[in-house]
Amino acid sequence: MIIGIDLGTTNSLGSFWQDGMVRMIPNAYGSMMTPSVVAVDEKDQILTGLPAKKYALEHPERSVSLFKRKMGSTEKVKLGRREFLPEELSSFIIRSIIDDAERMTQQKVTEAVISVPAYFYDAQRFATKRAGALAGIKVERIINEPSAAALAAYFDSRREQMALVFDFGGGTLDVSVVDCVGSVVSILAIAGDNMLGGSDFDRVIAESFMKEHRISRLDAQEQEALLLAAEQCKIRLSSEKETDLVFRLDDVKYTSRYTRTRLARESEEILMRIRNVTARVLRDADVNMADIEQIILAGGSAKMPLIQSYVRFLFKKTPYYTDSCDELVAYGVGLFCGIKERKEGIRQYILSDICPFSLSQATWNEAVPQRDYSTVIIPRNSILPCSIEKSFYTIRDNQERMDITVLQGDAVYADQNKLLDKFTVKVPKNRKGEEAAKIRYTYDINGILLVDVTVVSTGETTSRVISDRLSEEELQKQIAKLEKLRIHPRDVRENREMLEKLIRVTEESTGPKQEWFMDLLKYFENTLESQNVYRIEKLKARIAEILSAEETEEFTDPHDFLSELEEEENEEETDEPEEWEVFSKWIS
Repeated sequence: MIIGIDLGTTNSLGSFWQDGMVRMIPNAYGSMMTPSVVAVDEKDQILTGLPAKKYALEHPERSVSLFKRKMGSTEKVKLGRREFLPEELSSFIIRSIIDDAERMTQQKVTEAVISVPAYFYDAQRFATKRAGALAGIKVERIINEPSAAALAAYFDSRREQMALVFDFGGGTLDVSVVDCVGSVVSILAIAGDNMLGGSDFDRVIAESFMKEHRISRLDAQEQEALLLAAEQCKIRLSSEKETDLVFRLDDVKYTSRYTRTRLARESEEILMRIRNVTARVLRDADVNMADIEQIILAGGSAKMPLIQSYVRFLFKKTPYYTDSCDELVAYGVGLFCGIKERKEGIRQYILSDICPFSLSQATWNEAVPQRDYSTVIIPRNSILPCSIEKSFYTIRDNQERMDITVLQGDAVYADQNKLLDKFTVKVPKNRKGEEAAKIRYTYDINGILLVDVTVVSTGETTSRVISDRLSEEELQKQIAKLEKLRIHPRDVRENREMLEKLIRVTEESTGPKQEWFMDLLKYFENTLESQNVYRIEKLKARIAEILSAEETEEFTDPHDFLSELEEEENEEETDEPEEWEVFSKWIS
């Protein structure tokens, strides 16, 4: 049996596909949500979930939460006499959900699909897989949280559209642009902030409360109690427009009145960070706000009226929201379990994935020789799997070797990105710029990167596989699957045939029609050179429609092909909430 796990920062959920539907997994206390909290009591026993959260109120020094934010790091947390890595703490939560699933179904769980923030690095994804292994479960596939949310929303509505998924949890924010067509859910771009979530509003409320009452210091237990009171205040503001935060300290009772407008005013930094992430994903997807037909809210923190109001303020469009939006990711992971198991009613769906960070090669910085640039080969948000090749040239006379430095990240300078591998290849001696090497990166959904370096003048190729995550046998299977991607798109038979058809119809046409087809031919050639498989396949489908049409008198600008335009929705007129006045003051 395969189950899906939404391993959240503040809460985690489980699901699975059975009898044509997704079933959520309740824990021993009847709730679908298990707090992502771990504690070690005085008897050295490990507590997880709700018991750990309650224990943390009296013993904060023996409890820990928000450890998902440290996944992939070597930073250990000391609880009592023991120390734990973030993935070890996560394994306790995973094991708890597995136990709940086996108790519910009376079946043995053999595998899990776990969701992670789209902006998780490879090391963070590997740590998540390792957490599964420590919990005694096989984790073959990691799925992006916004991808799961998009799949869930699309499966529910079956409406073809370009959507923006706003996944705001307790500790992370992921925003994605998603294209839903037929049975394919394609992620076009993602942006996120792994250190921003609903728990940051708790911190803002607690800090403003202390400032208002001039409270300078609190011990660990008092801090935990105030944060809990702040969290409850935030939750009450979801159903009430104003509420009181009452906190007793040293037999003194302190009271503050909070409104949604006050929370908006004091949360300016958080809301600006949300705005920046949203702007970045639209820019990366190369779409405008008007192109987004629906905004899908996911994550427990999306329940906040402040967040819903802010999203509506930014897009001037009412977002799609359900009372169970905190279960949307888990529901999507459950759907993916059905896809993975090839279950009837769901197996035809395809969920694409993308590369969250750019993969690049270090190149010579003539102005500051000691600090190389990063030249991107596979840009962030490339549809996976993908394969892209670029040429690089010698930088001095009689150069005998080239340094191949493989990097991950989006910083301009090489030393600010993560080093994945470094090796050298020999090149014949020659004048500066006369020798070249073609470097091809081929990257798949499992984080396997193939690097092929071909010296142009000799034809010699050096290949490296960058992955220490799989066994040799599993690695070879994955490499075999990627083999066909190592061919440049212009050399793929179907693409050559489409190019030949375009050449023929261009030559057979005259006047404005010939000019139009010439523009289309150039656009197709440029798209092939981009080596973006998603763009190529989408454009080919549109060209096929044009070529097969009986009438071609009305021509559309080829540059509009990749933007599927539909009629704009008639939006309902709504009164502007009071907090919009606050937003407007500090957003130009």
